[in-house]
Amino acid sequence: MGIEIEKKFLVTALPADLGPGIEIRQGYIRNTPDKVVRIRVKGNQGFLTVKGRTVASVRPEFEYEIPVSDARQMLDLFCDFPVIEKCRHTLDHKGVKWVIDRFSGANQGLVVAEVELSSRDQFFARPPWTGKEVTEDTRYYNASLVHHPYCTWGSTSENQL
Repeated sequence: MGIEIEKKFLVTALPADLGPGIEIRQGYIRNTPDKVVRIRVKGNQGFLTVKGRTVASVRPEFEYEIPVSDARQMLDLFCDFPVIEKCRHTLDHKGVKWVIDRFSGANQGLVVAEVELSSRDQFFARPPWTGKEVTEDTRYYNASLVHHPYCTWGSTSENQL
């Protein structure tokens, strides 16, 4: 079984060495706290992902590459709207790979950074551009942003770049 162990943080300022990103569109065929079935188009690739419940920042995850044309059709035919739209940037900080997602569409203005770990107790240095940790805050899950987009959160939003 595949597992995903990640930590998620708000981004307080975009890093100077951000570089170009890759556009991602993703939607959900099934979207419950216990089961998520996601379709993603990442650049010119398509993916089908199945995830289980997150417990202490760990969850089962299975991801399979599928034809991008199939992924685009599934996004249109089977997924809840709005779909998640974001630009993903990948960079290294002190030997650890980080991704920064700059959301657009209904989630415009939200910017989060994630680090995927090999174990829950793996040490990692937090980059200076990370702010509050939101790993356990379900509002920031992509699956939650479909039904409660960032643009509906009002003026109390904590992260607007």
